[in-house]
Amino acid sequence: MANADRVRVRGLSIARPIVYGNSARLLTSKERENVPPEHTHRWTVALRSAASAPGSDIVGGADDLSYFLKRVSFKLHETYPNPVRNIDKPPFELSETGWGEFEVHIKLHFIPESGEKVITIYHHLKLHPWSLSGDTESIPPLEVAQKAGTVHSWQYEEIVFNDPYQNFLNILTNNPPTPIPRTNTSGRTIPFHIGNPASFESLKGGVPEFTSLLEKDEAERLDKAKKLIIAEQEKTRALLIAKEKELARLQKMLNG
Repeated sequence: MANADRVRVRGLSIARPIVYGNSARLLTSKERENVPPEHTHRWTVALRSAASAPGSDIVGGADDLSYFLKRVSFKLHETYPNPVRNIDKPPFELSETGWGEFEVHIKLHFIPESGEKVITIYHHLKLHPWSLSGDTESIPPLEVAQKAGTVHSWQYEEIVFNDPYQNFLNILTNNPPTPIPRTNTSGRTIPFHIGNPASFESLKGGVPEFTSLLEKDEAERLDKAKKLIIAEQEKTRALLIAKEKELARLQKMLNG
């Protein structure tokens, strides 16, 4: 890079929206003939651009992220052969078969022009449909899982580059991300939000996608949860103060 390109643009931040997560489905009887006997699912874990391509059958992936990503590493459970899988070109994803859920470590390696360090994000591999009750985690019966079809678990995130090098900034501005739609165009919604699972009935038809309204809804849910926590804290604080006053009164009576 020329010296001018090595100068950081101070006070500027630029972001790129991504989604990461996985889809999973039950193996067919024929598929199970060619995998270890305990394996029940085929799953794909991926890191993609947030927007979905028109008519696409996958979550996200409208944009090629290799203009700023050099490599994506997926660290699987240690029981898999070669658990660290490096993907050096798009699509940044891998597919495997298995039977259990576990945490996948996803490392993002940026192109040299960025001057950015590797960052790591974490995803809990999801194989089973979300709990129908919405408040407990349990593996559903086989017939329920079959009716649910493909299970999706995805998280929206924005990678923010602060004070980028001029050359890297040029690369980013020359590759603007495809905007995510305001509302869902696929006709399908999925439980993106941790702690807010939906019944499998809402998972039918179409391909799930992220929308700006979905992000707004999530922010409102987080704000509501924050207010509930504050209210509970105040309630507990008031109860503690009352108990302390009662203790002081009893001690005064005992000493008097």
